[in-house]
Amino acid sequence: MTDGSNPGTEQTDGMAAHDSAEHYELFHSETCGFCHRVRHYFAQAGWEIPLRDVNRDRDARAELMAGGGRTMVPCLKITRGEQVTWMYESLDIIDYLEQQRAAAG
Repeated sequence: MTDGSNPGTEQTDGMAAHDSAEHYELFHSETCGFCHRVRHYFAQAGWEIPLRDVNRDRDARAELMAGGGRTMVPCLKITRGEQVTWMYESLDIIDYLEQQRAAAG
Protein backbone atom coordinates (compact mmCIF):
# COMPACT_ATOMS: atom_id res chain seq x y z
CA MET A 1 0.00 0.00 0.00
CA THR A 2 1.00 3.61 -0.33
CA ASP A 3 0.51 6.77 1.68
CA GLY A 4 0.56 8.96 -1.42
CA SER A 5 4.13 10.19 -1.06
CA ASN A 6 5.81 6.98 -2.17
CA PRO A 7 4.72 4.34 -4.65
CA GLY A 8 3.38 1.08 -3.16
CA THR A 9 4.70 -2.34 -4.10
CA GLU A 10 3.25 -5.86 -4.35
CA GLN A 11 4.04 -9.17 -6.05
CA THR A 12 2.41 -10.03 -9.40
CA ASP A 13 2.67 -11.85 -12.71
CA GLY A 14 3.86 -9.86 -15.77
CA MET A 15 1.64 -7.31 -17.56
CA ALA A 16 1.64 -5.52 -20.92
CA ALA A 17 5.09 -4.34 -21.95
CA HIS A 18 6.68 -1.10 -22.99
CA ASP A 19 10.17 -2.64 -22.86
CA SER A 20 11.73 -5.85 -21.56
CA ALA A 21 12.69 -4.41 -18.14
CA GLU A 22 9.43 -2.76 -17.13
CA HIS A 23 5.77 -3.18 -18.03
CA TYR A 24 3.22 -0.40 -17.60
CA GLU A 25 -0.54 -0.02 -17.24
CA LEU A 26 -2.35 3.26 -16.61
CA PHE A 27 -5.38 3.22 -14.35
CA HIS A 28 -7.42 6.27 -15.33
CA SER A 29 -10.81 7.85 -15.87
CA GLU A 30 -12.01 9.47 -19.09
CA THR A 31 -13.35 12.45 -17.14
CA CYS A 32 -10.16 13.16 -15.16
CA GLY A 33 -8.10 16.12 -16.39
CA PHE A 34 -4.92 14.80 -14.75
CA CYS A 35 -5.44 11.46 -16.51
CA HIS A 36 -5.83 13.32 -19.81
CA ARG A 37 -2.44 14.96 -19.17
CA VAL A 38 -0.79 11.54 -18.84
CA ARG A 39 -2.59 10.09 -21.87
CA HIS A 40 -1.51 13.14 -23.90
CA TYR A 41 2.10 12.50 -22.84
CA PHE A 42 1.78 8.89 -24.05
CA ALA A 43 0.48 10.11 -27.41
CA GLN A 44 3.29 12.64 -27.80
CA ALA A 45 5.91 10.03 -26.84
CA GLY A 46 4.39 7.51 -29.25
CA TRP A 47 3.77 4.97 -26.50
CA GLU A 48 0.88 2.55 -26.50
CA ILE A 49 0.34 1.63 -22.86
CA PRO A 50 -2.70 -0.37 -21.74
CA LEU A 51 -5.39 1.85 -20.22
CA ARG A 52 -7.68 0.63 -17.43
CA ASP A 53 -10.74 2.86 -16.90
CA VAL A 54 -11.70 2.52 -13.23
CA ASN A 55 -15.18 3.95 -13.87
CA ARG A 56 -16.07 1.43 -16.59
CA ASP A 57 -14.12 -1.62 -15.42
CA ARG A 58 -14.95 -2.91 -11.92
CA ASP A 59 -12.02 -5.34 -12.03
CA ALA A 60 -9.63 -2.46 -12.76
CA ARG A 61 -11.02 -0.46 -9.83
CA ALA A 62 -10.72 -3.46 -7.51
CA GLU A 63 -7.16 -4.19 -8.68
CA LEU A 64 -6.16 -0.56 -8.14
CA MET A 65 -7.61 -0.56 -4.61
CA ALA A 66 -6.05 -3.92 -3.72
CA GLY A 67 -2.62 -3.09 -5.16
CA GLY A 68 -2.26 0.66 -4.72
CA GLY A 69 -4.34 1.08 -1.61
CA ARG A 70 -6.74 3.68 -3.02
CA THR A 71 -8.75 4.36 -6.15
CA MET A 72 -7.23 7.74 -7.02
CA VAL A 73 -6.32 8.21 -10.68
CA PRO A 74 -4.15 8.53 -12.62
CA CYS A 75 -2.08 5.66 -11.30
CA LEU A 76 0.71 3.98 -13.24
CA LYS A 77 1.25 0.31 -12.46
CA ILE A 78 4.93 -0.48 -13.03
CA THR A 79 5.88 -4.16 -13.15
CA ARG A 80 9.54 -5.21 -12.90
CA GLY A 81 9.69 -9.00 -12.84
CA GLU A 82 7.79 -9.99 -9.69
CA GLN A 83 7.77 -6.48 -8.18
CA VAL A 84 4.94 -4.01 -8.76
CA THR A 85 5.02 -0.29 -7.98
CA TRP A 86 1.92 1.91 -8.00
CA MET A 87 2.71 5.53 -8.89
CA TYR A 88 0.16 8.29 -8.40
CA GLU A 89 0.19 11.96 -9.48
CA SER A 90 0.25 12.90 -13.16
CA LEU A 91 3.45 14.95 -13.09
CA ASP A 92 5.31 12.25 -11.13
CA ILE A 93 4.19 9.67 -13.71
CA ILE A 94 5.30 11.85 -16.63
CA ASP A 95 8.64 12.70 -14.98
CA TYR A 96 9.31 9.03 -14.26
CA LEU A 97 8.48 7.89 -17.77
CA GLU A 98 10.53 10.70 -19.29
CA GLN A 99 13.52 9.57 -17.21
CA GLN A 100 12.98 5.98 -18.38
CA ARG A 101 12.74 7.12 -21.98
CA ALA A 102 15.94 9.20 -21.69
CA ALA A 103 17.81 6.30 -20.06
CA ALA A 104 16.72 3.95 -22.86
CA GLY A 105 18.37 6.13 -25.39
